[in-house]
Amino acid sequence: MTEMTGKIIALIDGSVYSESVCHHAAWISKATGAPVELVHVLGRAEGTGNRDLSGSIRLGARTALLQELADLDAQRAKLVGQRGRAILEDARAIVDQDGVTEITTRLRHGDVVEAIAEIEEDARVILIGKRGEDADFAKGHLGSNLERIVRAAHRPVFVASRAFRPIEKVLVAYDGGRSAMKAVDHIARSPLFSGLSVTVVTVGPDTPETRKGLEDARALLKAAGITADTRIVEGRPDDVLGKLVDTEGFDMLVMGAYGHSRIRSLVIGSTTTEMVRSCKVPVVLMR
Repeated sequence: MTEMTGKIIALIDGSVYSESVCHHAAWISKATGAPVELVHVLGRAEGTGNRDLSGSIRLGARTALLQELADLDAQRAKLVGQRGRAILEDARAIVDQDGVTEITTRLRHGDVVEAIAEIEEDARVILIGKRGEDADFAKGHLGSNLERIVRAAHRPVFVASRAFRPIEKVLVAYDGGRSAMKAVDHIARSPLFSGLSVTVVTVGPDTPETRKGLEDARALLKAAGITADTRIVEGRPDDVLGKLVDTEGFDMLVMGAYGHSRIRSLVIGSTTTEMVRSCKVPVVLMR
């Protein structure tokens, strides 16, 4: 299945970012006509408590205690499941109020990356909040699952900012690498970017090769009916991109998840990590 078809997979975890994920999913749905699937994953540790608290109690009392602990585990698993369904129903209400009619929900158990691997074939994009349920306690850190998801996903990953705002101006970071070229191709083929203001920027020295790369990107977008500005800016990518987003009022940043010299199997690009961490606008990452 190509990136331009399929569902919008929105990962909902009950954090302060979940409402923003819902609004962004609705925005994408209304622009593309794609249905939204809201997914909440119950981690393996959430449904059960496996510690043996019985110690060296004599056999009869030990058996009774183990049964009581098993009953508590079952009750906890039931409550966690009920909480997960409540989170999904709240999310559905938000997306529905935003005017989306095709909405499904899915409650999964296990590891979030494994869950995505099983369902992403039918996805056009995966949405996730920048941070999870402990967001307020770890403002300087990315969500523990974000990097794992970006490394494993084969679809674009849309990292939602803390609050939704209308998206009109898009900044595209272009370094000539494979994932950056894929990002430009994605923009050219997606109805999501129709009518938006697009600027493609390369951070680095002004060379004939750099100019040709930008011209190729602009030509590809123009062929798709998107008029894009291009520019070359010297400096450190994370400093330059962050400053452009802040000073020129861009509403979204699109970039490759990896620079062309990165070893993809180890870490996502350092610039990518810094931009996701520091940007106050959504970041769309392409592999």
